[in-house]
Amino acid sequence: MKDSRTGYVRKFETMGMVDGPGIRTIAFLSGCPLRCLFCHNPDMWKTDPEDAITVDELMDKLRRFKPYFGEDGGVTFCGGEPLNQPEFLYEAMKACKAEGISTCLDTSGFGRPDTFDDILSVTDTILYDIKGLEEKKYREMTSAPIRVTHQFLEKAQEHGVATWIRVVIVPGFHDTYEYMDELAEYIAPLNNIERIELLPYHTMGVNKYELIDKEYPLEGVPPMNRDVCADLQTYLREKVETLRKDLK
Repeated sequence: MKDSRTGYVRKFETMGMVDGPGIRTIAFLSGCPLRCLFCHNPDMWKTDPEDAITVDELMDKLRRFKPYFGEDGGVTFCGGEPLNQPEFLYEAMKACKAEGISTCLDTSGFGRPDTFDDILSVTDTILYDIKGLEEKKYREMTSAPIRVTHQFLEKAQEHGVATWIRVVIVPGFHDTYEYMDELAEYIAPLNNIERIELLPYHTMGVNKYELIDKEYPLEGVPPMNRDVCADLQTYLREKVETLRKDLK
């Protein structure tokens, strides 16, 4: 992998407690090749020269927050899609590891397969966003092919990286027990899954489409009912555990 000490980070959030283990600083890398129907950050699709930052500048920021990380916390790289900047991502994560800062990658798994081994070698935890399980539905949801995402998860298995599964539940798309059964069949054989989370679809990003003069793809789709989403999550987790027992 070529060396790249400069990347594009749109913003940082500190004291995060839901994007990986412990207390974390979240670095939002700009740029994303996907066009997910439920995307709530369309302003992150493209990089901007003003987002430019070097690895050294990134580390200067992270060192200031290191005392708050404790034993479990660290930095989470999300996006956009962080795998869209593989060289910078690798250099940044390698620098974090060199200074004892835990690394977490929030990703859809869509990137260049030739970069996966290097990136996973410096990744402690993955937040893996499942957007679909088969080609047709995945392409409808993201406008991209699914194969490379399966390759990423297979590589994560090989490297033994702790993985949290995350799935956004959109009414009329994913909110069925049949889909939970499909997810369970997919997840159960994986041996590095530490957590499974279903995230209810929301409409808080609609105004961002207006700002970039784009039509919102899910106009009229209501936010996902949180109680129903919680019930689906309970069902999915229990189904996965049942299938794992059967696999032993």
